[in-house]
Amino acid sequence: MKPDPLTAAGVTLLICGGLIVYALWHEEDAPTQGIPVVADAENLPPPVTIAPDKTPAGMVWIPGGSFLMGGQDELAPVKRDELPVHAVELDGFWIDATEVTNAEFARFVAATGYTTYAERYHTREEYAGQVPDLSLIQEQDLQPGSICFNPNFDASSIDTSDPLWAYNVWKIVHGADWRHPHGPDSSIDEIMDHPVVHVNFEDVQAYCRWAGKRLPTEAEWEYAARGGRAGESYPWGNERNPDGKWMTNIWQGVFPVERRIEDGFKHTAPAKSFEPNGYGLYNMSGNVWEWVSDYYDPTYYAVSPRRNPRGPEKSVNPMEPHIVARVQRGGSFMCNENYCLGYRVSSRMHGDEISGSFHCGFRCVVGWNELDQYRQALRQTDVPKK
Repeated sequence: MKPDPLTAAGVTLLICGGLIVYALWHEEDAPTQGIPVVADAENLPPPVTIAPDKTPAGMVWIPGGSFLMGGQDELAPVKRDELPVHAVELDGFWIDATEVTNAEFARFVAATGYTTYAERYHTREEYAGQVPDLSLIQEQDLQPGSICFNPNFDASSIDTSDPLWAYNVWKIVHGADWRHPHGPDSSIDEIMDHPVVHVNFEDVQAYCRWAGKRLPTEAEWEYAARGGRAGESYPWGNERNPDGKWMTNIWQGVFPVERRIEDGFKHTAPAKSFEPNGYGLYNMSGNVWEWVSDYYDPTYYAVSPRRNPRGPEKSVNPMEPHIVARVQRGGSFMCNENYCLGYRVSSRMHGDEISGSFHCGFRCVVGWNELDQYRQALRQTDVPKK
């Protein structure tokens, strides 16, 4: 039987961090005459390519330039939201070399006293307009918690023809948050150099404001992830495992019933793992999904402006229209070849703004003309050592 997302269990997933749905478009809907490319004949000034000042600590300068954005491999016609391929020009920017780590997020919390969404109690009224029937929300659904993998899922309930079948393999864990990634009995004490997780869009925006940074746009993220390589599937080339070597932290085996830990990591890996891409950026494929600033719209590429695109003005989420969705990029340690393929540089995923999960984090950018904001924030971010 197919899962009903409007049952009490489905509502629990929606309101306590939301289900992150991997939107795979059906192959029969794919274009049959090759990959279309959006043309743009605007006469634009050249992008900013030279860093105007010294690179902030922990960041990398990405020189402005142009590239073809979108899926350009054999999987692109199946992943319809990666099309059409379109020309994009970006001004230069700085981007974090790694995902924001537990240590960095802890510094933010120590400086501000911030409490993340997953750590708070909530009210039914908060979900008006997002949950069709507020009466389905039970008291336990309002307790602090976030989404984790459910290792005890019922395999007989899996119907992969249903795009929402993943409701069966996730669960809300009360007491799961950024300090306790797998539940109240877990800790980050030994993984402070791993990416922070269980942070929703509100949480990462708060961190960005404190740090004087911002989230990358989807275009900035993909341009940086490609590392100067054109049209390839991964930050390192077109072969997922060159010479049999794992280059990314993902799921090995048939998801969700078989798990082989061949890359060395069952869950998150340190933020500076594997080989960096051509720009010196780590884990732009796998490890954790990364929030970007754009609303999600599967058709946006057809109308995207050429220069510095910022995404659509509102969320368009056909699979779950009641959810306000933002784009997430890069894949995670849960991604695999039979399900989401999110570790490709062009792959797009969308998540509910209120969703936090144990496999989603973020990294930040500073635009070429945003240094003043960054410097002002730096004066407020030093925490006295105890």
